[in-house]
Amino acid sequence: MLFLLFLGFLYFLPTIIGRDKNDAGLIFAVNLFLGWTVVGWIVAFIWACAADSRPIPVRMVPVATSGRFCCQCGTLSAGGGHFCSACGRAI
Repeated sequence: MLFLLFLGFLYFLPTIIGRDKNDAGLIFAVNLFLGWTVVGWIVAFIWACAADSRPIPVRMVPVATSGRFCCQCGTLSAGGGHFCSACGRAI
């Protein structure tokens, strides 16, 4: 009985690893329907271990500004200033 639980855990290992991904449902479907083939299990496992491709948020820079962003805190400083008004670091 313990051996069957271990085999079930091993069979659904890609689903367990990929449960927090955006494509968790598709990983589960590939694992469930094609996991009995070695190739399907390997595809689901690699897919579950691969990095999630989430877009990186980008801060929009205002067009009509003469200020600069601080490299420490990211605050937009006034134009012509040499120090950040938020953290005091030199710009």
